[in-house]
Amino acid sequence: MVRRSVLDKIFKEMMHIRYRLDDLEKSFSGWNPRPLEVSDTELLSLPDHLRRTYMIVADRGECEATVVSNLTGRCRAVESNYLNQLARMGWLNKRRISKTINFRLLCEEATPVRAKSFRKDRA
Repeated sequence: MVRRSVLDKIFKEMMHIRYRLDDLEKSFSGWNPRPLEVSDTELLSLPDHLRRTYMIVADRGECEATVVSNLTGRCRAVESNYLNQLARMGWLNKRRISKTINFRLLCEEATPVRAKSFRKDRA
């Protein structure tokens, strides 16, 4: 009988924690920072292959290399390389979720200095 009451208390506490986590999840799920607005001239400063990848991420909001590769028709390794280039250049943010890395647009709250042009960086 003592075991049963202890298990019931543990179960009730776990359910209480679950409800609190659900409330926290609901409050954070509605929070979407505004993406950084990019002018057409800045976007045209990207090479075509990187612009195509950037536009897909901008359209989807957040995605991984596999999703981008399925939409562009290029192999995943190539898209992963392009996404990492965009992240290094300051166009995208990287976020690790367990084993996968998701890429998303920069938000206005955390904007590092972005390179003006891809060709200027390489020169």
